[in-house]
Amino acid sequence: MVQRRAVRARVHKFDATGEISAGPDSLAGEEPLEVRLNGEQFSVTMRTPGNDVELVAGYLLSEAVITTMADIEEIDFSTGLAPDGTRNHNVAAVRLRPGIWSAEAAPARSVYTSSSCGICGTAAIDAVTKTSPYPLIPASFHHDEDDGEEYRFPPLLSAARIGELPDRLRTQQDVFDKTGGVHAAALFAVGDDPNDEPELLIGREDVGRHNAVDKVIGWAMSHHGPGLPLSRTVLQVSARASFELVQKSAMAGIPMMSAVSAPSALAVDHGKSVGVSVIGFNRRGRFNAYSYPERIA
Repeated sequence: MVQRRAVRARVHKFDATGEISAGPDSLAGEEPLEVRLNGEQFSVTMRTPGNDVELVAGYLLSEAVITTMADIEEIDFSTGLAPDGTRNHNVAAVRLRPGIWSAEAAPARSVYTSSSCGICGTAAIDAVTKTSPYPLIPASFHHDEDDGEEYRFPPLLSAARIGELPDRLRTQQDVFDKTGGVHAAALFAVGDDPNDEPELLIGREDVGRHNAVDKVIGWAMSHHGPGLPLSRTVLQVSARASFELVQKSAMAGIPMMSAVSAPSALAVDHGKSVGVSVIGFNRRGRFNAYSYPERIA
């Protein structure tokens, strides 16, 4: 089986008058990826093939299995077999360093995670929220609405630069241009001056918005010079700001996440609790800041 990010298909096109035309079209690739940890089945997620090492690494970080790329000794894709016996690379056999993870101590999980859900594979409600190894709120944080005491984060990026991020993400969406059927995420490095243009580090696409973020974070775990935490970065996503995306940002130490669409109430609440500046409706240079707006210069 050949893994493809985009698949050609023949379609019949209709308009309001009933007229029809037939021709080729491109569809987003979607295939299962089974993750095995130390020989134990951990999860199966639906994803767009490509950048699978990054996906696995970012996913395991977001699930609080690992805290650094050094926790992974090997990721082997050679065990995946299609029904006809050919290799399909849809199984990631991960070997972790001794003492990192055990099936007995891990929370119970259901196996399947759809491309539309980043936390559907977690069986217990208590296991949904993970504690980040890279906290964004310092130990001195205190907030009291009565006396007004509050830790204020220093500015990270200007409003003008934040407003430019969706257009810069759009330049990374090659598969979307072909199929119209994938989400995207991009990671930007910010400098000392909030008014300077942030550096586009990496952009990734996937049918699952959570997978696109995992791929970006997984790339940074191996290729970003300072490594984790990603404390001088901003994450831009093409989808809504959901709880799981805010949580993934927190797990990697990303202080600001911007989305082109709306946030959920839980995403905003979680952003406030873990120190992520959640930005929504970032379109045409305008946006809403739902948590920690002081990071915006």
